[in-house]
Amino acid sequence: MKSDYTCSRLETLLYSSRLDKTLLFSPFILSKNITIMTIDVRKFVYENITPYEGDASFLAGPTEKTKELWNEVLKCLKEERDGNGLRSADPETISTITSHKPGYIKQELETIVGLQTDAPLRRAIKPFGGVRVVEGALQERGLELSPRVKDIFHYAKNHNDAVFSAYDAESRLYRSKHIVTGLPDNYARGRIIGDYRRLALYGADTLIKEKKADFEAISGDMTDAKVRLREEISMQI
Repeated sequence: MKSDYTCSRLETLLYSSRLDKTLLFSPFILSKNITIMTIDVRKFVYENITPYEGDASFLAGPTEKTKELWNEVLKCLKEERDGNGLRSADPETISTITSHKPGYIKQELETIVGLQTDAPLRRAIKPFGGVRVVEGALQERGLELSPRVKDIFHYAKNHNDAVFSAYDAESRLYRSKHIVTGLPDNYARGRIIGDYRRLALYGADTLIKEKKADFEAISGDMTDAKVRLREEISMQI
């Protein structure tokens, strides 16, 4: 599929728009209103999607490399079962998108890479969802939460504490009697689910420019909501 614009036309528009240079040679259809392009992943997908209505006959079986890699995974899973459900854990590092070094199952066999931690089946901690829950889970496995992490939450509030701070007396009573369950209080709500497709589609420079524009657009009387929003956007930048 080709864009409605030639490269020369795009190059001319580039200097008067927020278009990232990486889109100049994109094989995808670009928005026709390119000079006022906005960050809209859903629109991009719908403009470029090609439904497949065939059967599964095009699929191929696993390669020998994939089979060998899967055998490595099975070994790790067995080690986890033999360890009573835990192969490894990191009680020192609060999990974020960049908290751990790259992890591999067996690097020379891998084409698609990306583990959540720096080793296969190594459990990360997410104390912003509830530091006491993390501490208890580690203690069940004979591990101790890092003193440094404990100290952080003397100053930072985790999600569980925030929820309980908001409870009134009646809600607290229902919660303590287990009439209301604790699902909203926990479930590792410290995680932020990011939409990283937009980074690949639009580029970091364009996303940062858009966020800066969002920040400048919040003007007028500084209400509590506006102050909070400006703070959150500045953190995003």
